Amino acid sequence: MSNDEPRTLNLEPFPMTPFTILSLIVVYFGLLLLVSHLVSKKDSGNDAFFKANKNSKWYLVAFGMIGTALSGVTFISVPGEVGNPDNQFKYFQFVLGNAIGFIIIAKILLPLYYRMNLTSIYGYIEQRLGHISYKSAATIFLISRTIGSSFRLYLVVIVLQRYVFDFYQVPFAVTVLISLALIFAYTYRGGLKTIIITDTLQTFFLVSSVFLTIFFVCNSLDLGVFEAFEKVKNSNYSKVFFFEDFMKGNYFWKQILGGIFVTIAMVGLDQDLMQKNLSCKNIGEAQKNMFTFTGIFVVINIFFLSVGALLYMYAEKNGIAVPTDLITGKPRTDLLFPEIAFHHLSFIPSVVFLLGLTAATFATTDSALTALTTSFCVDFLGMDKAENSNKPNVVRTRHFVHIGFSFLMFLVIVLFNAINDASVVSMIFKIASYTYGPLLGLYAFGLFVKSKTVHDKLVPLVCVVAPAICFAISKNSAALFGDYVFDNELIIVNGLITFLGLWLISRPADKQTRF
Repeated sequence: MSNDEPRTLNLEPFPMTPFTILSLIVVYFGLLLLVSHLVSKKDSGNDAFFKANKNSKWYLVAFGMIGTALSGVTFISVPGEVGNPDNQFKYFQFVLGNAIGFIIIAKILLPLYYRMNLTSIYGYIEQRLGHISYKSAATIFLISRTIGSSFRLYLVVIVLQRYVFDFYQVPFAVTVLISLALIFAYTYRGGLKTIIITDTLQTFFLVSSVFLTIFFVCNSLDLGVFEAFEKVKNSNYSKVFFFEDFMKGNYFWKQILGGIFVTIAMVGLDQDLMQKNLSCKNIGEAQKNMFTFTGIFVVINIFFLSVGALLYMYAEKNGIAVPTDLITGKPRTDLLFPEIAFHHLSFIPSVVFLLGLTAATFATTDSALTALTTSFCVDFLGMDKAENSNKPNVVRTRHFVHIGFSFLMFLVIVLFNAINDASVVSMIFKIASYTYGPLLGLYAFGLFVKSKTVHDKLVPLVCVVAPAICFAISKNSAALFGDYVFDNELIIVNGLITFLGLWLISRPADKQTRF
């Protein structure tokens, strides 16, 4: 028998019961709570929560960031969108843009943050543009990350609701509340120090899940490894590069440029992922972390897209339709992966999928919740001052802030569930174009216009007007630009409008603001 001949296992379909899924989730969270307890029992002060005591190992940060960056969106929505003829593997164009963005962050932004010894990255804006600009940047982050992370968590909650909690007649809002309560339980004490460890564990489950899913689906299709590779390559799902129509959203350069600037804004100008980078001992280790993370990120996304192609092949072979949304009645590609995993594969691949999905989504949400708490406590309450590090009343206030953001995410998810009718992956990046655009403009102005600063009081107005103008342009793009469709490059337009607005309210910089 040749090495490429399929070796099929006798894995009969074993539909997962709601009780089995629930039991696995309880065990999983029990493990996270144990890790949290062991990590945080010695130190649960603010320095551990905000900066992990500045002694994180770069390889743990790099590996853990994979779980944070990917999330349940990548796990479900990206494979689900492969079935669209206009998408296929187009997402990989965006990923290549991401990779370029990560390198720019490592070479330009990280050295700046380390040189200034920042806890919150928005401290740069305060020194360069002013106090109100600083508060504006921090507020933009709080809004952006709350919305983005809520959307990501929403994705896994609708899966849990559909396949577990509907069976027990538990309302959607209660499912959301339970999920956030569990995340709060293992993050509120140790914060970043805990997350560095738990996210490493969750990334392991995530990566293992991708490879094992490919193995089990290939086995079900009676395909060997190399045969599966050829099958995917020659399928109607694997087109990567789209150069045909500049007007469409899938056009190559739109995706590349969008990927670069979305990454700079959503990673390099975002307290969440930068907080992990700033927990390394020095800039050398932080950059080593970023370069390693970039390589793994690109490779793992290739496998996610391959999972999507294989799932559609499996669905076609077995007559499985894309599940419909229970509210809108429209086909919902986000649900294809869980539908196949829970109802058409055997017990082991079902467990593998569940662990991967849970790990991907909660690794993102726990990190975001910690970053939101950190940003508010540092940027608005001044808790990064040495005298506030471990005062009981200050730590107690941090706990209340943590609870507050958990509740805010709860409200956003419930609201989004009421109005959503689109694929979550496209929705997230669309929203990000509006919310992160002003951050891009603020940092671009600060970094590249050294001779000028701004009239600080007018900055909030610019940060509100710019997304509004951007929204109007996007809504009327067909009429304005002859059927041109904006995609991820919309964030560039938003950043540019913000930049121009800041230029209009600029004034000469003095010695304190010229750096």
